[in-house]
Order: sequence, then structure tokens, then C-alpha cells
Amino acid sequence: GLSYTWIFNNNTLYLQEDGRRFVSQETGNLYVAKVEPSDVGNYTCVVTNAEAEQTVWGPPTPLTLRSDGVMGEYEPKIEVRFPERTFAARGSSVKLECFALGK
Repeated sequence: GLSYTWIFNNNTLYLQEDGRRFVSQETGNLYVAKVEPSDVGNYTCVVTNAEAEQTVWGPPTPLTLRSDGVMGEYEPKIEVRFPERTFAARGSSVKLECFALGK
């Protein structure tokens, strides 16, 4: 059981009520939709293994806005990582992640 948390400018990111940002608890990736000036800053990933009672902090990664509109290596693409089979009990909910990345 790993869990992932992101720190933004030395404060924990609470994403439950934020429709623009999402943390995948499968990969730990942080996804941000429609980047705004308020998103600029340093992001740090924190991984916790509750069973081993250990927490590891990654290095801070800066997010900056480009004013030239050039996307660079992040061209638009859609990422789908559906499992080959998904089982669910009747009446339960299933979440499948699908992301459009880029501009």
C-alpha cells in the first residue's frame, strides 16, 4: 500500500474539491488541467508506505508558464491504461483513468 501526496510551495495540496487537479493513486502522477498563473510554483511528491511506516520525499519540481505558447515535448495526446479485464460487483462504482495531455 503506497499512497501519494503532493506538496505545493511547502503546503499540502488538498485536491478533493479541486476539479482541475488529480493525483493517480496507481502511479502517483499529478495531472493539472487548464494551468493558471496560481499553479506556478514548486511541486514535491511524497510517497508513503503505511505498512513499512516509511515516507520518502522527492525533489521539488518547478512549474512555470511559457508566454510563447510553444508546447515543446508535451504535444496533445490521449493516454489510456485500461486493464485487460475489470470486474465489479453489481451496483458498485468503477473508475477508469483516461487523460488528454497537452494543449
